[in-house]
Amino acid sequence: MAGIYIHVPWCRKVCIYCDFHFSVSLRNRSRLIKCMLDEIELQRDYLKEKKINSVYFGGGTPSVLNPDELHAILDKICSIFNLSATAEISLEANPDDLSPEYVRDLNDLGINRLSIGVQSFFDDDLMWMNRRHNRDQSVNSVEISKKAGFKNISIDLIYGIPGMKEDKWKENLKIAFDNKINHLSAYNLTLENKTVYSHKVSKGLMKEPDEKASLKQYEILMDTAERERFMHYEISNFCLPGQFSVHNTSYWLQKHYLGIGPSANSFNGRSRHWNIRNNSLYIEKIEDGIIPCESEDLDIGKKYNEYVLTSLRTMWGADLEVIKNKFGKELSEHFSRELRIFLDQGMVKQSGSRVRLGRSGKFIADGIISRLFWTGNIV
Repeated sequence: MAGIYIHVPWCRKVCIYCDFHFSVSLRNRSRLIKCMLDEIELQRDYLKEKKINSVYFGGGTPSVLNPDELHAILDKICSIFNLSATAEISLEANPDDLSPEYVRDLNDLGINRLSIGVQSFFDDDLMWMNRRHNRDQSVNSVEISKKAGFKNISIDLIYGIPGMKEDKWKENLKIAFDNKINHLSAYNLTLENKTVYSHKVSKGLMKEPDEKASLKQYEILMDTAERERFMHYEISNFCLPGQFSVHNTSYWLQKHYLGIGPSANSFNGRSRHWNIRNNSLYIEKIEDGIIPCESEDLDIGKKYNEYVLTSLRTMWGADLEVIKNKFGKELSEHFSRELRIFLDQGMVKQSGSRVRLGRSGKFIADGIISRLFWTGNIV
């Protein structure tokens, strides 16, 4: 099984915190979409005839694409790859794009999962983030999607916004769960380089995220999700039983995937490559029959680090037997040695050969994972 990711590199407005590749200019739109179709053709052998069980339109804002453009991309994928009849086909969308007519068109195209970028149900937060929708559009987008027949609906929320009080975060979560979604992705606001947010912080125009407040809001998130019987299956992702994001789970379980479009990443188990983050250069190269990417071969140490990074973020955790058999004695002993302090402190739990982050460990997941990384040479 494998997945295909389509990066749609356009947004109608700049969110202050975002460091993903996008452009607010739709110049050369038709040429770029044609190049994405050509790249799919150029990459026909990348997944080696694997069955495709997920297609994910991410961005950017994929909901800027009209139904004809989405149909062309899906049609090309179906003509080149072995797409499963039960494949999860996801589209990220802004709430204000989801009109009843558009959502019905998405359903007719075979898109069966929506990831709606709500971020907050409060207008003042949305204005602070420079989002282009409002609270009512957020609530209505979920209702419109349900009426169109969508049963697999996820929403995104952001916590850790400077000045956000606990009661407001609790209300955000209440509204989300009251809307009977089956999946929630909740992300801690981070200060990324080269964003509007980082620029304004450097000028003293905005405050940095409050780490103490963020940790408390993460705790509230975990408690609320548990009461709602949502599974905490990845650091930032929660779902009703059996409603995992198939595509994103494939990343965390190290399945192979192909990325199409500017800045998209691909992974085949042996190497990874990433496309150029420039729309004009992407078009120029693809029109010359060249995939504009850089690549990296993964040695045993890098493969081990990839496994630790992805597996420990999930409810399934890392398997000591897999580490020993796949990466060898030296890396297995390193993992066990570095893990000991976290086991002793209860931040990591072990059951048989499986190692998972405990509740307290989830608060410092990045620190634990980086401590377990291998930085030396393999003897």
